[in-house]
Amino acid sequence: MDFMIKNGQKMVCIGDSITDCGRRGESAPLGIGYVKLFRDMVIANFPERNIQIINKGIGGNTILDLKWRWEDDVLYHKPDWLSILVGINDVHRVIRKGPFWEELDPAKFRGYYDEMLKEAKEKVGCKMVLIEPFFITVSKSDEFRVLVQKELKAYRKVVADLSRKYNTLLIKTQDIFDRQLQYRDSETFCAEPVHPNPTGHILIANALFNLLKR
Repeated sequence: MDFMIKNGQKMVCIGDSITDCGRRGESAPLGIGYVKLFRDMVIANFPERNIQIINKGIGGNTILDLKWRWEDDVLYHKPDWLSILVGINDVHRVIRKGPFWEELDPAKFRGYYDEMLKEAKEKVGCKMVLIEPFFITVSKSDEFRVLVQKELKAYRKVVADLSRKYNTLLIKTQDIFDRQLQYRDSETFCAEPVHPNPTGHILIANALFNLLKR
């Protein structure tokens, strides 16, 4: 078994609360979510490799928030690898007409995301992993949950399209959870549809780790 991240390389993981997961508080610097679990899996399997993992998740962030802090939190660090997980807050803001919702529809989401990936490629040259946004539910009756599932599809398509455009690696997170939901209820992975519990986070970390294995 080999691993695509080499000794001495650096990976930045950026996103919203799912990435943050307490990394700015008592669980600094990696939080207690998939970023730390992924780092622990790397250590367990490749003890000889010195790989730096940096968590730059901030709870509540949208694609616009990531754009505003892109230079400080991504370009400045000159990562060899970059993972991005964002989108669910964009969907919620648009549905609920929250702050800046006009800037977060799928077309604007695509434009900002494209611009950020272009900058990362041209200014840093890092390899990238795009993690699609997800919503953990099997509900067919709750009006809001059904609406989120419907609206999220356009954002997931943006991520898949941009992954092809920039030749990145891609984690189809929704497919991973949907497969699990054929066998277990949603609370196995998430107390509510957005924020995974430890079991949900380990599914993301496992997908990221396996994707980077050769």
